Amino acid sequence: MWSGIVTEDVSRIASHEMPRRYLALWFPFLPTDRLRRQRLATNGAELDDRPRVVVEKISNALRITAVDQRAAKLALAPGLTLADARARIPNIAVENADAKSDALLITNLADYCHRFTPSVALDLPGGLILDITGCAHLFGGETSLQKKVSADFRRNGFSLRSSIAGTPHAARALARFSTLEMAPPGKDEAFVRRLPVAALAGLQREAIVALSRAGLKTIGDLSERPQQVLAARFGQGLVTVLMRTLGREDARITPLRPVPSVVVERHFPEPFTQMEVLEDVLTSLLEEAQVIMQSRDEGGRVFEAHFFRSDGAVRRIAVQTGRPSRDVMAIMRLYRERLAALADPLDPGFGFDCIRLAVPVTEALGATQPHLDGNSLERAANEAQAVGNLVDQLTVRFGRDRVLRFKARDTHDPDHDAHLVPAADMQPGMQSHPPMWSSREKGEPPRRPLQLFARPQPIEALAEVPDGPPLRFRWRRVLHEVARSEGPERIEPEWWRKSSDVQARDYYRVEDTAGCRFWIFRQGHYGERDKHPRWFVHGLFA
Repeated sequence: MWSGIVTEDVSRIASHEMPRRYLALWFPFLPTDRLRRQRLATNGAELDDRPRVVVEKISNALRITAVDQRAAKLALAPGLTLADARARIPNIAVENADAKSDALLITNLADYCHRFTPSVALDLPGGLILDITGCAHLFGGETSLQKKVSADFRRNGFSLRSSIAGTPHAARALARFSTLEMAPPGKDEAFVRRLPVAALAGLQREAIVALSRAGLKTIGDLSERPQQVLAARFGQGLVTVLMRTLGREDARITPLRPVPSVVVERHFPEPFTQMEVLEDVLTSLLEEAQVIMQSRDEGGRVFEAHFFRSDGAVRRIAVQTGRPSRDVMAIMRLYRERLAALADPLDPGFGFDCIRLAVPVTEALGATQPHLDGNSLERAANEAQAVGNLVDQLTVRFGRDRVLRFKARDTHDPDHDAHLVPAADMQPGMQSHPPMWSSREKGEPPRRPLQLFARPQPIEALAEVPDGPPLRFRWRRVLHEVARSEGPERIEPEWWRKSSDVQARDYYRVEDTAGCRFWIFRQGHYGERDKHPRWFVHGLFA
């Protein structure tokens, strides 16, 4: 029914023994392609056949930032003022630039490209770089992969130029400044040398003009000059980009999304729309991921399902577990909860032609040893697992930021020694050395109350000596005679924290004649600065 592809270990594919290969995609008319697609989706009609330009106000003048194919054939180009463009072509159509929509579109296109490789990087403006090392054979080779990518984008209304080379800089230069679709492995320099110096990524216009005036018009001309001279005149950055474009030095791309350690996926010859089939496929993918993680003694903390539609739309749905897990049934329950709680239901549209399951976060998880005697250790483990499953289900149903728990903070200030964090982030293994709650010896009373007042409440207290514990105090119009006291526990202000404005405090645990226990403190010290320190009750012991 379907064909499967399992990427067991991405790091193995990206080994140094395999030569790197990159596919550069460039969308030269991305803004106008977006406008045409929007008009077609909204009104069901194509744009008129007039040359179309996109303008933006730059330096108090409307300048062209993008053109369509018709305008490009008429020698209209970005950088030209709108007045000059209209003087040449009076009937051009003018659209306003929308940088946010363009950025969102190129990000969506990058998400679509994740069906070909898990390593995709943005190459702004209007480009993408795909690391296809070890991936091309899954699609019949580099030529077949390139043809499929180009056909998919052109079928969806995008103009595209692409090229494959051994470094991302070389592939980018060839895609944008030549018609060569592929440089054979190890032959990047032979083809790149013919390109103009403008093909070097990040090169400013002033540097291009200066190099041209010096007679250095092609990358080959630059490569023949001493590197020390180029670095002294134009900076070391020019030399670095030059070496990478020539293929003499490789620089890995920074993927838009981190490459997961476990990836399993299915490609379908015909798109399907049945949700029942989708659940079966997802279960099958989880079973394959389970085998991979079990062989590594690992469990997943985050599971991301990617649903690729035949029309290019991509939907990503993730679930998170409170502890490492590879339990297929438990994870499927989380996905059912997640899919049922979606405000925007999963829409198959014209059908899904690819589904991928990625596990971007994994942790050590040894094999479980079943016990036959039902001892306390087994019961404790089962209880912890049950609590973890409950946290996972509540997180999926209500949202990560609505299921919280307390986390200890590394501070002596009782007002700030705990704060709320998502419960899913506080399970064991998320931090190597998290702050721990203070412990007490067996049989000893707690040093601090479990529940504190939101704000310390003022009291009137009388002490035998200025720096001693109180003999009696009045709180809420009730006089309390102190029978026992313990302290002080002195807490000085955290001078290293700029936001700390707490004065020094001396805390006492006291018990009155009625057996009620209080946690009270004196704020400030007797002396020149604090002649009359104030007393407060901060919490009550059970």
